[in-house]
Amino acid sequence: MFHITMPYHALTQLIDSHFEALSPELQRAARWVREHPAELGLQSLRASARAAGVAPATLSRLSHALGLADFEAMRRPVVEALARGVGSGHGTPDETARPLTQAQLRNVASTAARNPVEVVNAAADLLLSARQLTFLGLRASFGIAHHLRYACDWLRPGTLLAGDASGALVDQIAQLTEADGLVVVSQAPYTRQTVECAHVAHAAGVPIVALTDNPLSPLARLARHTLLFDAASPSFFHSMAGAQALAETLVAAVAARGGEPVVRRLAEVQARQHAHKAYWEKRPLKESFT
Repeated sequence: MFHITMPYHALTQLIDSHFEALSPELQRAARWVREHPAELGLQSLRASARAAGVAPATLSRLSHALGLADFEAMRRPVVEALARGVGSGHGTPDETARPLTQAQLRNVASTAARNPVEVVNAAADLLLSARQLTFLGLRASFGIAHHLRYACDWLRPGTLLAGDASGALVDQIAQLTEADGLVVVSQAPYTRQTVECAHVAHAAGVPIVALTDNPLSPLARLARHTLLFDAASPSFFHSMAGAQALAETLVAAVAARGGEPVVRRLAEVQARQHAHKAYWEKRPLKESFT
């Protein structure tokens, strides 16, 4: 067991690495700890358990499952991070920005180290061949899924960003068939709706491309192609820099492997954007005042 105080980012990595092996009740507690660091650092065991919706003994069992001595050992990294002002605006620029920048750079570099070219190309081929291509990412991963859909829509028709605005997320996924494709994005702790939708698609035989943080993640086990990114951060939040870099790598592979259809699609989209004056253009000075 750990008997010395670890940095906060080490605690989050510890939770992420153990998450899949935990029981459902311990996962519920771990998810709360991962997503509510400020509350954890400022509350007692009983108050934290009440906020997490679990018994106090569950938080104690979670600390033991992580290899920590007790609840206080799990809580201490957060307390010390709060005391240093990490993420609260009280630290100096070097104290807050430099470690985060270094983590972001490592996360970006991880995309090349963890994803062989042939795996990226195979995923790109699936994105090109699917009849309809649906992208799904919720919570922190929504921006990555949105960017993937936006960029791929420039390269091929028939793209859709799945959303839950009307409570019909599962209905959108249930309409997919074996001829379609689903791209899912998530990292530990994995969003329940994303995993459930991936299960629905997998049961229907829909080919899945997963962008995730662990080859043992619940999404990787369902995917035909899995692309991996690191999300480590010294902050209270995951770094999405690696996921964004991986998304851009995948889009670049789609563009490079799409051939003439991609060239035609790009010309079509560019012509439409120009016709609709989608982008601001500086007008001549005379024209501006007429």
